[in-house]
Amino acid sequence: MTVKRKIAGSTLVALTSLLMACENAETDGTAASSSQKNSTEQTISLMAVQEIGSMNSLLSQDSDGFTAQSQVFEGLYRLDEEDNVVPALAAGMPDISEDGLTYTIKMREDSKWSNGTKVTAHDFVYAWKKLADPDTAANYAFLLDGTILNGSEITLGKKSVDELGVKAVDDYTLEVKLQNPTTYFLSLLAFNPFYPQNEEYVESEGDAYASTSDHMIYNGPFTMTDWSNAGSSWSLVKNKDYWDAENVKADEIDFQVIKETGTALNLYDAGELDQAVISGEYVNQRKNDPEYLSTPNAYVSYFRMNQLRNGSDTIFANENVRKAVGYAVDKEALVNNVLQDGSVATYGFVPHGFVKNPETGEDFREEAGDFLVTDKDQALSYWKEAQKEIGETIKIELLTSDGEADKKVAEYLQSQLQDTLPGLNLTIRAVPLQNSIQLTRNSDYDLAFGRWGPDYQDPMTFLANHLSGGNANYSNSEYDGLLEEASTTLANEPEARWEALIKAETILIEEDAGIVPVYQQSTTVLQKDNLKGIVQHNFGSPYDYKGAYKE
Repeated sequence: MTVKRKIAGSTLVALTSLLMACENAETDGTAASSSQKNSTEQTISLMAVQEIGSMNSLLSQDSDGFTAQSQVFEGLYRLDEEDNVVPALAAGMPDISEDGLTYTIKMREDSKWSNGTKVTAHDFVYAWKKLADPDTAANYAFLLDGTILNGSEITLGKKSVDELGVKAVDDYTLEVKLQNPTTYFLSLLAFNPFYPQNEEYVESEGDAYASTSDHMIYNGPFTMTDWSNAGSSWSLVKNKDYWDAENVKADEIDFQVIKETGTALNLYDAGELDQAVISGEYVNQRKNDPEYLSTPNAYVSYFRMNQLRNGSDTIFANENVRKAVGYAVDKEALVNNVLQDGSVATYGFVPHGFVKNPETGEDFREEAGDFLVTDKDQALSYWKEAQKEIGETIKIELLTSDGEADKKVAEYLQSQLQDTLPGLNLTIRAVPLQNSIQLTRNSDYDLAFGRWGPDYQDPMTFLANHLSGGNANYSNSEYDGLLEEASTTLANEPEARWEALIKAETILIEEDAGIVPVYQQSTTVLQKDNLKGIVQHNFGSPYDYKGAYKE
C-alpha cells in the first residue's frame, strides 16, 4: 500500500469531512449532473462524520470546512507532502525585505475562477480586508493580530480596513507589510482565511454567497456540487479550468455523513465506501485487518474550564477546582481502554512531533515536559480545599459534541471525575458539533471537552488561544506578556522566543490549570488497498485530495 506523509488517506474522528470530485465541472461553478458520469471516471467514495459548518473561507471554524474549502479554493501557497510551503497561485517564493517586514509576491497569470474570470492580486486584497473587517465577524480574524500591519487595530474597529498592510501593486503583484517579523507567515498564507475572493461575484451574491454549491465560484483543483448548508452529502468535481488540472487525478469523490461506526463498516464491507472511520471497540475488532490504518496527528483534545458565564464567576474561577479536575482523569486508561485507536495521553497543549527548537532541533513537547500528570490523591486534596471554599456538593455540566466517539469519551470522563471527586454531580450535554463550537465561542458552558488543531507551524497557534479575553475567560498578565514578547521584541531572537513560549505553556497548565490537555489524537480507518495519494497535513487544512486516485 502506498503511504504518503504517514497516511494514504484518513479522517479526523468527529472533525474531518472528506470530499467528492467529478470531471464534468461547468465553467460557472454550478453542479454537474450525476447522469453525466461515465465508466472511465475515477470515482472515490468517502464518509464524513460531521456536516460541513461553512464553505465561506472567512467564516469557517472547523476542520470539516477547512478540508472542503482547500479542495475547491487555492491561495498563494499550499503545503506539499512533507508540510513544506510551496507556491500555488504565487509564481514563486516571496521577495522578503531585509528587516522581514515587507513581502512582495508575484502571482501566476494563468489561474482563473470557474466563471472564467482571472484570479488577481485584487482578489486577495478584497478577501483580506474582509477578514480584518469587524463587520464580517470572521472567526479567524485573530490571525491578523501582530502579523499584517494594522491588523490588530482594524479587527478592534480602531482603524479603517483601507489601512491594512496589503496592496495590489498591479494585477499580479501583491505587497504585504507586516507589523512584526513573523517566521511562520508563509504557512499562514497556505491557510484558508487567506484565500482570495472575487469581489464582483461575492457582492452580487450577497447573503446567498456560499450558502450552497451553486452560489460559489472556485479556483482550486475541484469544484463542489450537491451541497447545501448542513447537508449530509456532497460531491467535488474535477475543475477542468484549474491551472494544474493535469495533476488532479480523481474525477469524483463522493461523500455522505455517517455518524455511527457500525453503519460505516456495513457500507465499507459492502464495497460502498473506499474508506471508513472507526473507533472504540471496532478498532479492536478490525485492527488486524490488512486494510487497517492508524496515524497520529497534531490535534489535541482537552478540557476548557470557563471561569465566567453570564456575567458571574463559575466554580472554575476557583483554582483548586481546576487543579482537582486536572489531576483526576486517568488519561492512559482513556486512550488504551476507551479510544483504542492509537491516540496517546498528553500532558501539554503543544503536541508531540509538531515543532522543533530552532537551535537544537529538540521537540517542543519533549523539552517543555509533562504537566498535570494523573494523581488521584493530589486531585482529592485540591478537591477538599475547593469544597471548603464553595460547598460539599458541586454541580458541573460537561459540554461535548454528539459524535459517537465523543459521547463515549464524555461518559468515561464523567465516571472518572465523579468517582475521584466525592460530591461532584457531573451531567453531560451532547449537541451537534457546530452547536458545541458556537456555545463555546459564546462562553455558554461550564466545562467543555473539545479539540484544537494547528493553523500554522508554531507553538503560538495553540498558546494564543488562551490570551486574556478568550471564551474560557482565563487571564494571566505574565502569560499575556510572554506571548506579546514572542510576537514582538523576541521575533528575531529564536532561542529566547522559544524559552518564552515554554514558560508560557508552563504557566497556563502547570501553574494555573487554565486548561487540561487529555490526549493527542490518532486517526483510525479501514481503507481499500487501491486508494492512493491522499495527503495528511499537521497544520492548516488537514487533508489534500488533489493527488488522490484509485488503482
